[in-house]
Amino acid sequence: MADLTAAIRAMARNGIRLRFGGQPDTGVGASLFGGVPAVPAEFVRRAFETATYDDDDVRPRPLAFLAQFNCACLAPLDTDGLLPKEGVLSFFYELGSQRWGFDPADRGCARVFWFPETDALSPASPPEDLPAEYRLPAMGMALAAEASYPGAEDFYAGREDEIGDWEPYWEARAMLGIEDPDNRSCLLGWPDLIQGSFFRECELTDRGLYLGGLCPDLSPEEAQAERDAVQNWQLLFQLDTVEADGFQLMFGDCGRVYFCIRKEDLAARRFDRAWLILQCG
Repeated sequence: MADLTAAIRAMARNGIRLRFGGQPDTGVGASLFGGVPAVPAEFVRRAFETATYDDDDVRPRPLAFLAQFNCACLAPLDTDGLLPKEGVLSFFYELGSQRWGFDPADRGCARVFWFPETDALSPASPPEDLPAEYRLPAMGMALAAEASYPGAEDFYAGREDEIGDWEPYWEARAMLGIEDPDNRSCLLGWPDLIQGSFFRECELTDRGLYLGGLCPDLSPEEAQAERDAVQNWQLLFQLDTVEADGFQLMFGDCGRVYFCIRKEDLAARRFDRAWLILQCG
């Protein structure tokens, strides 16, 4: 058990825990959930062509604004130094269809933007055709750094032959005092998994493979990329059910959305290459 706890501790990553509620900071470019994003003058609000759960008509649907983060405020909490130290990082998602991310056609259902020049930003009104229920109320957020540890599937990724059963792993986590809350939104760290590890899904779907049916045959290159995915991909933003001040936003049945990105793309600030996964119970 000592070896297992040491191995879990060695895989710790820094994360930033998020809690939503109350009035947001009114400064342009401040961290907030919902409301209106701060964007540069040339910014074009994106749309995603899809039907929705309530409407079978396939047409462009504007992405809803989820949240933005002031990178200068994140910097002291980002002890691994992964995020930009300036500007604003913004997240958008098409809420009417709530695509899952296992289909290459889901590309564009979610977007991440980094605006380096905070002084050049101003609030942007929502698109006229964005339904009222997807104009999320503005809320403040509390931020706190925390140690983050992998779920069992991510811990054993690439060495599944070592798995006997899951119980020793979860016992070791309990010995380390690792918290597993029912609801957690966060930046960075490891994801809280609902339906198993999904970094491999990010890798293969981003390569154009449909994963909504039988597992596709993989080329040697794809198979190697799949094996390396847990090491090569990074959680960027995990958003759980948001319930505060009389408002609730839920993904599927008590699910979460996860914005993920390859580590090399994060380092190069290529946030347009982020991929979204939805999981629910």
